[in-house]
Amino acid sequence: MPEGFRFGIRVKPGAKREAVGGRWGDGALVVAVAAPAVEGKANEAVRKALAKAFGVRGQDVEVVAGERGRDKVVRVDPAPADAAEVLARLLDG
Repeated sequence: MPEGFRFGIRVKPGAKREAVGGRWGDGALVVAVAAPAVEGKANEAVRKALAKAFGVRGQDVEVVAGERGRDKVVRVDPAPADAAEVLARLLDG
């Protein structure tokens, strides 16, 4: 995958606990993080949470669209071979 694995997410900053899972709207993955939405703190927390969920390094996850909003597009590159299956499980859970 030369472009990496891209998908949409919906961020819930300031949550009581970190959680990755569930579906928002047209199929975006819900990512809840405790970090506030100031000075890129929530984006960094999102990168770490998604890296943990996909079993990759934090630097392998990048926000490619929606840097300042709750709705974002992220890219995992390099993506694990089972990235699509992991995303499907997270969306269902």
